[in-house]
Amino acid sequence: MTPQPPGASASGPEAEADVLDFPLPPPGTMGPPEKCAQLRASCPMARVRLPMDATAWYATRYEDVRALLADPRLIRPTINDWPPRPGQAVDEGPRLITMAELEGPRHAVLRKAIASAFSSGAVRDHVPRIRDIAERLLDEFEAGGPPGDLVAGFTDPFPLLVLCDLVGIPAEDREWFLPVLDAALGGMVTSEEGQRVTGQLRSYVSDLIAQKRKRPGDDVLTRLVRQCTDGPLTEDEVMAFGLSMLTVGFGISSFFLANTVHTLLQRPDRWARLRDHRDLLPGAVEELLRYMPVMNGTVLLLATEDIEAGGRTLRKGDAVIPVLASANRDTDVFADAAHFDPDRTDNPHLSFGRGTHNCVGSHLARAELTMGLGMLFDRFPGLRPADGQEPAWDDESVTKSPLTLPVSW
Repeated sequence: MTPQPPGASASGPEAEADVLDFPLPPPGTMGPPEKCAQLRASCPMARVRLPMDATAWYATRYEDVRALLADPRLIRPTINDWPPRPGQAVDEGPRLITMAELEGPRHAVLRKAIASAFSSGAVRDHVPRIRDIAERLLDEFEAGGPPGDLVAGFTDPFPLLVLCDLVGIPAEDREWFLPVLDAALGGMVTSEEGQRVTGQLRSYVSDLIAQKRKRPGDDVLTRLVRQCTDGPLTEDEVMAFGLSMLTVGFGISSFFLANTVHTLLQRPDRWARLRDHRDLLPGAVEELLRYMPVMNGTVLLLATEDIEAGGRTLRKGDAVIPVLASANRDTDVFADAAHFDPDRTDNPHLSFGRGTHNCVGSHLARAELTMGLGMLFDRFPGLRPADGQEPAWDDESVTKSPLTLPVSW
């Protein structure tokens, strides 16, 4: 099915509704956009104008976001097919299909194949290797300061190296694939750019698969390649897994970790309390996942048929953005939702999504946050913002996280 451009099929009251500028967090902050609280109260399913000359429904209320995330009538488009590019020829080349775009039996068989590798037990078994990676990075970071940039020295490379080690992606290749990923995730504006980036990433993963056949390793990709040869998987599904790990596997974890440290350093009493009472850390990690609005609007879905949601009619082909950051601040669900409360116990946050496409790496992400914080507490108990240096932010980005985090100890 080829979806129509968002808004092209809208009619009736929805088509006449005011179209708002896409809400962005205040400059120099992680968000969420201030507009979200207003929209939850007055227009929880609003029409917004996106930077790429398209419109989408913008869902801000917890109840609606929770339902939309698990609705099988909503699918994730590939970056080759969306946003629509008026006046350009249809891209007939290979698609950048990750696990998020896989549906039905193909998605189910791949999820089953990787479930054990990303289970809570498997992640616990991997903790010693995660700790070794953190130790090496913190040794180098400590030797270079103080002060130091914690983003460049730890919060960016740590999740990347952990994922490379687990999945079987050569970490030394990051100098090549990180710039390509920036182009892919930054919103390509031409079909030619889409074809170029898609071709590069697919070629890279194809080469990785071939390498695993020749030189198997102790990693997830090797196990999937074996199942591709002897079992239920096809090479397309192994390709989708590899592309998933490259495009979103480590990026979101690095954003979460940077925002976690930034959040706690702005509240030195909370830093000290968690440092001195590690039994509070599991609950605090869940609250940090709820509170940190990294996903300010990066989940975009297309309706495959007409859907009633949030008092609106989403027409077939319409785009909808379930705003996780807004849902996680909904006062109808979370008491005192705008404040960080590490003692919160009832915490049904949506940071890892919901339904068949919920985040397969949730256990790994929690382990990285817990391990990362614990080792920072041990190594730098007096960690604090560096005097006279402020974090840098990319205020044009929807996914908000500090680009730099200057610290002293």
